[in-house]
Amino acid sequence: MDLIERLDAIERDALASLGGTLDADALERWRLAVLGRRGSLAEAMKGVAVLAPSDRPRAGERANAAKQSLEAAYFSCLSSVKASARAHALEAERIDVTLPARARPTGSLHPVTMIRREVEQAFARLGFTSVEGPEVEWDHYNFTLLNIPPDHPARDTQDSFYVQGGTGEGGEMLLRTQTSPVQIRTMLAHKPPIRIIAPGRTYRNEATDASHEAMFTQVEGLCIDKNVTLADLRGTLTVVARALFGPHSEIRFRCGYFPFVEPGAEIDMTCHLCHGSGCRVCKRTGWIELGGAGMVHPRVLANVGIDPDEYSGWAFGCGLERFAMLRYGIEDIRLFYENDVRFLQQFA
Repeated sequence: MDLIERLDAIERDALASLGGTLDADALERWRLAVLGRRGSLAEAMKGVAVLAPSDRPRAGERANAAKQSLEAAYFSCLSSVKASARAHALEAERIDVTLPARARPTGSLHPVTMIRREVEQAFARLGFTSVEGPEVEWDHYNFTLLNIPPDHPARDTQDSFYVQGGTGEGGEMLLRTQTSPVQIRTMLAHKPPIRIIAPGRTYRNEATDASHEAMFTQVEGLCIDKNVTLADLRGTLTVVARALFGPHSEIRFRCGYFPFVEPGAEIDMTCHLCHGSGCRVCKRTGWIELGGAGMVHPRVLANVGIDPDEYSGWAFGCGLERFAMLRYGIEDIRLFYENDVRFLQQFA
Protein backbone atom coordinates (compact mmCIF):
# COMPACT_ATOMS: atom_id res chain seq x y z
CA MET A 1 0.00 0.00 0.00
CA ASP A 2 1.49 3.33 -1.01
CA LEU A 3 1.36 6.42 1.22
CA ILE A 4 -1.67 7.98 -0.46
CA GLU A 5 -3.69 4.81 -0.03
CA ARG A 6 -2.56 4.66 3.60
CA LEU A 7 -3.73 8.26 4.13
CA ASP A 8 -7.06 7.44 2.48
CA ALA A 9 -7.51 4.50 4.84
CA ILE A 10 -6.58 6.51 7.94
CA GLU A 11 -9.09 9.23 7.01
CA ARG A 12 -11.83 6.72 6.19
CA ASP A 13 -11.37 4.67 9.37
CA ALA A 14 -11.00 7.76 11.60
CA LEU A 15 -14.20 9.32 10.27
CA ALA A 16 -16.03 6.05 10.73
CA SER A 17 -14.88 5.69 14.36
CA LEU A 18 -15.66 9.34 15.05
CA GLY A 19 -19.29 8.75 14.18
CA GLY A 20 -19.65 6.54 17.27
CA THR A 21 -18.03 9.01 19.69
CA LEU A 22 -20.64 10.20 22.23
CA ASP A 23 -18.80 11.79 25.13
CA ALA A 24 -15.92 14.18 25.74
CA ASP A 25 -13.51 11.52 27.09
CA ALA A 26 -13.92 9.25 24.08
CA LEU A 27 -13.54 12.21 21.74
CA GLU A 28 -10.28 13.20 23.44
CA ARG A 29 -8.94 9.66 23.08
CA TRP A 30 -9.83 9.78 19.39
CA ARG A 31 -7.97 13.07 18.95
CA LEU A 32 -4.83 11.71 20.56
CA ALA A 33 -4.98 8.50 18.51
CA VAL A 34 -5.52 10.25 15.17
CA LEU A 35 -4.38 13.90 15.38
CA GLY A 36 -1.91 13.74 18.24
CA ARG A 37 1.84 14.11 17.74
CA ARG A 38 2.14 10.33 17.95
CA GLY A 39 -1.19 9.64 16.28
CA SER A 40 -1.75 7.61 13.12
CA LEU A 41 -1.91 10.65 10.83
CA ALA A 42 1.35 12.10 12.17
CA GLU A 43 3.11 8.76 11.74
CA ALA A 44 1.84 8.49 8.18
CA MET A 45 2.92 12.03 7.32
CA LYS A 46 6.50 11.17 8.28
CA GLY A 47 6.54 9.02 5.15
CA VAL A 48 6.34 12.08 2.91
CA ALA A 49 9.98 12.89 3.63
CA VAL A 50 11.26 9.53 2.29
CA LEU A 51 9.40 9.70 -1.00
CA ALA A 52 11.02 10.59 -4.28
CA PRO A 53 11.10 14.35 -4.86
CA SER A 54 8.61 14.03 -7.71
CA ASP A 55 6.07 12.20 -5.47
CA ARG A 56 6.32 14.46 -2.44
CA PRO A 57 3.99 17.33 -3.61
CA ARG A 58 1.10 15.00 -4.36
CA ALA A 59 1.56 13.04 -1.12
CA GLY A 60 1.98 16.23 0.94
CA GLU A 61 -1.18 17.73 -0.58
CA ARG A 62 -3.13 14.56 0.29
CA ALA A 63 -1.76 14.50 3.82
CA ASN A 64 -2.78 18.14 4.43
CA ALA A 65 -6.24 17.49 2.98
CA ALA A 66 -6.69 14.49 5.29
CA LYS A 67 -5.54 16.51 8.30
CA GLN A 68 -7.91 19.40 7.50
CA SER A 69 -10.81 16.99 6.97
CA LEU A 70 -10.18 15.18 10.25
CA GLU A 71 -9.69 18.40 12.23
CA ALA A 72 -12.93 19.85 10.83
CA ALA A 73 -14.78 16.65 11.77
CA TYR A 74 -13.21 16.70 15.22
CA PHE A 75 -14.20 20.31 15.99
CA SER A 76 -17.72 19.74 14.65
CA CYS A 77 -18.09 16.72 16.93
CA LEU A 78 -16.57 18.62 19.87
CA SER A 79 -19.11 21.40 19.42
CA SER A 80 -21.92 18.84 19.42
CA VAL A 81 -20.57 17.15 22.55
CA LYS A 82 -20.32 20.49 24.39
CA ALA A 83 -23.82 21.48 23.34
CA SER A 84 -25.17 18.12 24.51
CA ALA A 85 -23.39 18.42 27.87
CA ARG A 86 -24.71 21.94 28.34
CA ALA A 87 -28.26 20.87 27.50
CA HIS A 88 -27.98 17.98 29.93
CA ALA A 89 -26.71 20.28 32.70
CA LEU A 90 -29.49 22.79 32.09
CA GLU A 91 -32.09 20.05 32.18
CA ALA A 92 -30.68 18.76 35.46
CA GLU A 93 -30.82 22.25 36.95
CA ARG A 94 -34.21 23.13 35.51
CA ILE A 95 -36.65 24.71 37.95
CA ASP A 96 -40.33 24.10 37.53
CA VAL A 97 -41.72 27.59 38.06
CA THR A 98 -45.26 26.23 38.11
CA LEU A 99 -44.66 24.44 41.41
CA PRO A 100 -45.97 26.27 44.49
CA ALA A 101 -43.25 28.02 46.49
CA ARG A 102 -42.26 26.83 49.93
CA ALA A 103 -44.10 28.71 52.61
CA ARG A 104 -41.79 31.08 54.45
CA PRO A 105 -42.48 31.82 58.09
CA THR A 106 -43.61 35.40 58.46
CA GLY A 107 -42.98 37.63 61.42
CA SER A 108 -45.48 39.72 63.30
CA LEU A 109 -45.62 42.93 65.25
CA HIS A 110 -44.43 42.88 68.83
CA PRO A 111 -47.40 42.93 71.26
CA VAL A 112 -46.24 46.28 72.69
CA THR A 113 -46.07 47.70 69.16
CA MET A 114 -49.59 46.48 68.46
CA ILE A 115 -50.91 48.13 71.61
CA ARG A 116 -49.02 51.33 70.80
CA ARG A 117 -50.64 51.52 67.36
CA GLU A 118 -54.08 50.98 68.84
CA VAL A 119 -53.47 53.75 71.37
CA GLU A 120 -52.26 56.10 68.64
CA GLN A 121 -55.31 55.34 66.51
CA ALA A 122 -57.68 55.90 69.43
CA PHE A 123 -56.16 59.29 70.23
CA ALA A 124 -55.93 60.25 66.54
CA ARG A 125 -59.71 59.95 66.33
CA LEU A 126 -59.88 62.55 69.12
CA GLY A 127 -57.61 64.98 67.29
CA PHE A 128 -54.30 64.13 69.01
CA THR A 129 -50.97 63.94 67.20
CA SER A 130 -48.30 61.37 68.07
CA VAL A 131 -44.93 63.02 68.74
CA GLU A 132 -41.50 61.52 69.41
CA GLY A 133 -38.32 62.91 70.93
CA PRO A 134 -34.74 61.92 71.84
CA GLU A 135 -34.23 59.01 74.21
CA VAL A 136 -30.91 60.50 75.37
CA GLU A 137 -32.01 63.74 77.02
CA TRP A 138 -30.76 66.70 79.05
CA ASP A 139 -31.93 66.81 82.64
CA HIS A 140 -33.05 70.38 81.94
CA TYR A 141 -35.91 68.92 79.88
CA ASN A 142 -36.28 65.67 81.80
CA PHE A 143 -36.45 67.28 85.26
CA THR A 144 -35.89 71.02 85.69
CA LEU A 145 -38.58 72.40 83.37
CA LEU A 146 -40.99 69.82 84.80
CA ASN A 147 -40.79 71.48 88.20
CA ILE A 148 -38.16 69.03 89.47
CA PRO A 149 -35.10 71.19 90.31
CA PRO A 150 -31.72 69.57 91.16
CA ASP A 151 -32.45 69.41 94.89
CA HIS A 152 -35.99 68.04 94.51
CA PRO A 153 -36.58 64.67 96.28
CA ALA A 154 -38.56 63.41 93.26
CA ARG A 155 -35.26 62.90 91.43
CA ASP A 156 -34.42 60.20 93.93
CA THR A 157 -37.58 58.27 93.08
CA GLN A 158 -36.43 57.95 89.47
CA ASP A 159 -33.00 56.35 89.68
CA SER A 160 -31.58 57.47 86.35
CA PHE A 161 -28.94 56.28 83.90
CA TYR A 162 -26.61 59.24 83.41
CA VAL A 163 -24.22 59.47 80.45
CA GLN A 164 -20.62 59.70 81.58
CA GLY A 165 -19.10 63.01 80.49
CA GLY A 166 -22.45 64.20 79.13
CA THR A 167 -22.66 67.75 80.43
CA GLY A 168 -23.59 70.97 78.67
CA GLU A 169 -25.94 73.93 78.71
CA GLY A 170 -28.84 71.56 79.39
CA GLY A 171 -27.15 70.20 82.49
CA GLU A 172 -26.32 66.53 82.65
CA MET A 173 -27.20 64.03 79.95
CA LEU A 174 -29.19 60.90 80.78
CA LEU A 175 -31.48 58.29 79.34
CA ARG A 176 -34.92 59.80 79.72
CA THR A 177 -36.90 58.48 82.66
CA GLN A 178 -40.23 59.45 81.08
CA THR A 179 -41.55 60.84 77.80
CA SER A 180 -42.47 64.12 79.51
CA PRO A 181 -39.45 65.87 77.87
CA VAL A 182 -41.31 65.42 74.58
CA GLN A 183 -44.18 67.44 76.06
CA ILE A 184 -41.74 70.15 77.17
CA ARG A 185 -40.09 70.36 73.75
CA THR A 186 -43.51 70.52 72.07
CA MET A 187 -44.71 73.34 74.34
CA LEU A 188 -41.49 75.27 73.71
CA ALA A 189 -41.88 74.90 69.95
CA HIS A 190 -45.64 75.44 69.57
CA LYS A 191 -48.28 77.75 70.96
CA PRO A 192 -51.59 76.43 72.34
CA PRO A 193 -53.89 74.75 71.53
CA ILE A 194 -51.78 71.61 71.87
CA ARG A 195 -53.06 68.04 71.75
CA ILE A 196 -50.37 65.38 71.59
CA ILE A 197 -49.44 61.95 72.84
CA ALA A 198 -45.80 60.97 73.32
CA PRO A 199 -45.14 57.20 73.11
CA GLY A 200 -41.62 55.83 73.42
CA ARG A 201 -39.04 53.90 75.38
CA THR A 202 -37.96 55.14 78.79
CA TYR A 203 -35.24 53.99 81.20
CA ARG A 204 -34.94 53.74 84.97
CA ASN A 205 -32.30 51.97 87.01
CA GLU A 206 -34.71 49.63 88.78
CA ALA A 207 -34.47 46.07 90.02
CA THR A 208 -36.07 43.77 87.47
CA ASP A 209 -39.02 41.65 88.55
CA ALA A 210 -42.37 40.49 87.19
CA SER A 211 -43.75 44.05 87.09
CA HIS A 212 -40.62 46.21 86.66
CA GLU A 213 -38.04 46.55 83.90
CA ALA A 214 -35.08 48.89 83.47
CA MET A 215 -36.47 49.72 80.02
CA PHE A 216 -40.18 50.09 79.40
CA THR A 217 -42.49 51.80 76.94
CA GLN A 218 -44.59 54.73 78.07
CA VAL A 219 -47.28 56.83 76.48
CA GLU A 220 -48.00 60.30 77.77
CA GLY A 221 -50.70 62.70 76.71
CA LEU A 222 -50.92 66.46 76.85
CA CYS A 223 -53.75 68.86 76.17
CA ILE A 224 -53.23 72.65 76.52
CA ASP A 225 -56.01 75.09 75.71
CA LYS A 226 -58.31 77.58 77.32
CA ASN A 227 -60.77 76.28 79.93
CA VAL A 228 -59.39 72.73 80.01
CA THR A 229 -60.52 70.76 83.09
CA LEU A 230 -60.10 67.36 84.75
CA ALA A 231 -63.48 66.41 83.33
CA ASP A 232 -61.97 66.66 79.84
CA LEU A 233 -59.16 64.35 80.92
CA ARG A 234 -61.54 61.78 82.37
CA GLY A 235 -63.74 61.86 79.29
CA THR A 236 -60.75 61.42 76.96
CA LEU A 237 -59.32 58.51 78.94
CA THR A 238 -62.74 56.86 79.13
CA VAL A 239 -63.11 56.95 75.34
CA VAL A 240 -59.62 55.47 74.86
CA ALA A 241 -60.12 52.79 77.54
CA ARG A 242 -63.35 51.67 75.89
CA ALA A 243 -61.60 51.53 72.50
CA LEU A 244 -58.91 49.27 73.97
CA PHE A 245 -60.77 47.18 76.53
CA GLY A 246 -64.45 47.29 75.62
CA PRO A 247 -67.56 49.40 76.18
CA HIS A 248 -67.87 48.57 79.89
CA SER A 249 -64.65 50.37 80.84
CA GLU A 250 -64.88 53.28 83.25
CA ILE A 251 -62.20 55.60 84.64
CA ARG A 252 -61.78 56.89 88.17
CA PHE A 253 -59.23 59.20 89.82
CA ARG A 254 -57.51 58.81 93.18
CA CYS A 255 -55.42 61.52 94.78
CA GLY A 256 -51.77 61.28 93.79
CA TYR A 257 -48.69 63.46 93.81
CA PHE A 258 -46.50 64.31 90.83
CA PRO A 259 -44.34 67.47 90.78
CA PHE A 260 -45.43 68.52 87.30
CA VAL A 261 -49.20 68.43 87.87
CA GLU A 262 -51.50 70.07 90.39
CA PRO A 263 -53.82 68.53 91.38
CA GLY A 264 -52.41 65.07 90.67
CA ALA A 265 -54.27 61.80 90.40
CA GLU A 266 -53.77 58.08 90.01
CA ILE A 267 -55.79 56.59 87.13
CA ASP A 268 -57.83 53.42 87.66
CA MET A 269 -59.92 51.53 85.12
CA THR A 270 -62.67 49.02 85.80
CA CYS A 271 -61.32 45.50 85.42
CA HIS A 272 -61.83 44.40 81.82
CA LEU A 273 -62.34 40.78 82.92
CA CYS A 274 -64.88 41.05 85.74
CA HIS A 275 -66.26 44.48 84.75
CA GLY A 276 -65.90 45.73 88.31
CA SER A 277 -67.33 42.78 90.24
CA GLY A 278 -63.92 41.63 91.50
CA CYS A 279 -61.57 38.86 90.35
CA ARG A 280 -58.04 37.56 90.77
CA VAL A 281 -56.58 39.98 88.21
CA CYS A 282 -57.90 43.09 89.97
CA LYS A 283 -57.30 41.57 93.43
CA ARG A 284 -61.05 41.58 94.11
CA THR A 285 -61.25 45.39 93.96
CA GLY A 286 -62.91 45.71 90.57
CA TRP A 287 -60.30 48.31 89.52
CA ILE A 288 -56.93 48.18 87.77
CA GLU A 289 -54.31 50.91 88.11
CA LEU A 290 -53.16 52.40 84.80
CA GLY A 291 -50.88 55.34 85.61
CA GLY A 292 -50.75 58.94 86.78
CA ALA A 293 -52.35 62.16 85.59
CA GLY A 294 -53.39 65.65 86.60
CA MET A 295 -53.63 69.28 85.60
CA VAL A 296 -50.36 70.70 84.29
CA HIS A 297 -48.66 72.67 87.08
CA PRO A 298 -48.81 76.46 86.45
CA ARG A 299 -45.06 76.61 87.06
CA VAL A 300 -44.46 74.15 84.21
CA LEU A 301 -46.57 76.28 81.89
CA ALA A 302 -44.61 79.37 82.91
CA ASN A 303 -41.30 77.54 82.35
CA VAL A 304 -42.16 76.96 78.69
CA GLY A 305 -43.54 80.45 78.07
CA ILE A 306 -47.28 79.68 78.28
CA ASP A 307 -49.37 82.05 80.40
CA PRO A 308 -51.00 79.93 83.15
CA ASP A 309 -53.59 82.65 83.72
CA GLU A 310 -54.85 82.26 80.16
CA TYR A 311 -54.28 78.57 79.48
CA SER A 312 -54.67 75.36 81.41
CA GLY A 313 -54.03 71.77 80.52
CA TRP A 314 -53.90 68.18 81.61
CA ALA A 315 -51.35 65.43 81.21
CA PHE A 316 -51.21 61.71 81.87
CA GLY A 317 -48.71 58.87 81.64
CA CYS A 318 -49.24 55.11 81.34
CA GLY A 319 -47.09 52.10 80.55
CA LEU A 320 -47.82 50.36 77.27
CA GLU A 321 -46.52 47.07 78.66
CA ARG A 322 -49.19 47.46 81.34
CA PHE A 323 -51.84 47.71 78.62
CA ALA A 324 -50.43 44.67 76.81
CA MET A 325 -50.30 42.62 80.01
CA LEU A 326 -53.95 43.42 80.68
CA ARG A 327 -55.03 42.74 77.11
CA TYR A 328 -53.24 39.41 76.71
CA GLY A 329 -53.24 38.13 80.29
CA ILE A 330 -49.45 38.28 80.66
CA GLU A 331 -48.22 38.21 84.24
CA ASP A 332 -44.48 38.90 83.77
CA ILE A 333 -43.25 42.04 82.01
CA ARG A 334 -39.87 40.41 81.35
CA LEU A 335 -41.42 38.14 78.72
CA PHE A 336 -41.74 41.09 76.34
CA TYR A 337 -37.99 41.55 75.98
CA GLU A 338 -36.52 38.07 76.39
CA ASN A 339 -36.79 37.49 72.61
CA ASP A 340 -38.32 34.06 73.11
CA VAL A 341 -39.75 33.16 69.71
CA ARG A 342 -42.25 30.77 71.29
CA PHE A 343 -43.74 33.67 73.25
CA LEU A 344 -43.73 36.13 70.34
CA GLN A 345 -45.30 33.65 67.90
CA GLN A 346 -48.48 33.68 69.94
CA PHE A 347 -49.19 37.18 68.62
CA ALA A 348 -48.56 36.36 64.93
